[in-house]
Amino acid sequence: MTFLAVAFVTFFFCLIAVPALMGLAEFFCLFAVVQERESQVFLLFGRVVGVLSEPGLHFLPLKIGPQSLLIRFFGGVRKVDMRIDQEYLRSQPVNSEEGTPMGIGVWYEMAVSDPVEYLFRNTDPRGSLRANVRNAAVRCLSNMPLQSLLEDRHSMSHRVRDEVSPKSIAWGYQLGSVYIRKVHFRDQQMIQQIEQKVVNRLRQVTSAIRQQGANQVAIIRSGAERTAAKEFAHAAAVRPYLVGKAIQEIAADREILNAVFEILETEKMLHGDVALTVIPPDKDGLLKRLLAAEEPAQSQVPPLPAAS
Repeated sequence: MTFLAVAFVTFFFCLIAVPALMGLAEFFCLFAVVQERESQVFLLFGRVVGVLSEPGLHFLPLKIGPQSLLIRFFGGVRKVDMRIDQEYLRSQPVNSEEGTPMGIGVWYEMAVSDPVEYLFRNTDPRGSLRANVRNAAVRCLSNMPLQSLLEDRHSMSHRVRDEVSPKSIAWGYQLGSVYIRKVHFRDQQMIQQIEQKVVNRLRQVTSAIRQQGANQVAIIRSGAERTAAKEFAHAAAVRPYLVGKAIQEIAADREILNAVFEILETEKMLHGDVALTVIPPDKDGLLKRLLAAEEPAQSQVPPLPAAS
């Protein structure tokens, strides 16, 4: 029975009493827990009596003194988010040195560096920083040459950052990176003219490339034809010499010469437009006479046309 009573009291103490006591101690500012990238500002009678920026557990009577017990009744605790934040301002209107209306997009990041200045120096530090960046971008980047606006974004970013940083520090903000993210034309008619110029330029470049290719093909073709004509002429020039030399070599042997002439005559007969009759060897010549008797008309010579 005693064991159950002790267990119940311990359970009640750990589950309810300890959290209740910790809550009361935190309410009366006996301690404070500061999260990462967070600051707590303690106010008493309208004055700042303590600022905690280091993350961890802090005992306020040791940090602030016994007056910490009065903070909940005659003051308050303000928590400030110290994390890095970012913002993007689209199409800020500027004019180039040539009078061209341009739009500039500015991206920047910032974080609270002084929580007291952030809370009490300006009622809307974020809005003021936004307006300051917008004014600095218009003031620093107006009347720049158009080519510099389109190409030199690194120096433009530095100019805006140098212009804004002193004022942002006075408001408790630390300005981080500033980047000119986009530069564009604001006049729609000018955009259409530039697009038309780009299209025309692309057409000219395409036509020039096509013409250059055609010229290269024509040069290669004419060179090939010239080389071929030269080789053909050389072959035609050396052909009689080579044929004569071959016939001279063949004529050295009488049998080979007769065989060549016989082959040439046979090929000429085969390719000619005449009827051929193959006759086997006949000693008496009887077969020849019979064939001649069957086709007397074919063997006759055609009559000559009559003289007019």
